[in-house]
Amino acid sequence: MHQQKRQPELVEGNLPVFVFPTELIFYADDQSTHKQVLTLYNPYEFALKFKVLCTTPNKYVVVDAAGAVKPQCCVDIVIRHRDVRSCHYGVIDKFRLQVSEQSQRKALGRKEVVATLLPSAKEQQKEEEEKRIKEHLTESLFFEQSFQPGKNRTVSSGPSLLTVFLGVVCIAALMLPTLGDVESLVPLYLHLSVNQKLVAAYILGDLLITMNFLKN
Repeated sequence: MHQQKRQPELVEGNLPVFVFPTELIFYADDQSTHKQVLTLYNPYEFALKFKVLCTTPNKYVVVDAAGAVKPQCCVDIVIRHRDVRSCHYGVIDKFRLQVSEQSQRKALGRKEVVATLLPSAKEQQKEEEEKRIKEHLTESLFFEQSFQPGKNRTVSSGPSLLTVFLGVVCIAALMLPTLGDVESLVPLYLHLSVNQKLVAAYILGDLLITMNFLKN
């Protein structure tokens, strides 16, 4: 009864296989990377047999290429790259892990892991950094182009009417006579004190600085 209940789940080739990592990267100039470890997990309630196949078995040594994994356990599979010549740089090889139930021969599930040999870890990091810089520049250019029309309108429109009005008022205030200037023909109520003229000069200076900053 138990076998009949479980049988529909164990269809050939449909059993999910859990392997980490799913990609192996070897660096020719870093000997520590010539040895990689694949971890095969068995989350099921029954034991699994496994077998490791490779498209280019002459380039690799697989320690324990076949074995078994107990229920809800995992096993490490050591893979060594033994041919790190430059002619293999960038070539993508594939490992296939096949699993089956202990009492059966047919493969219940398969999982492929790609392997690549690169010349240098530093060059790879440099390429990734250059890629990130290019992506950042592309994003910056996109946002700059997106906001460019608004910027052009701001620059072409010039200073606001309020700014111009305040500037004219301040200039006029500085041109008015100072209190105590008895020889001026301007009416006395238009005479400004020194403090009032200092305030007008301060405001005018701020306006000029702000306009110059926005222009640049």
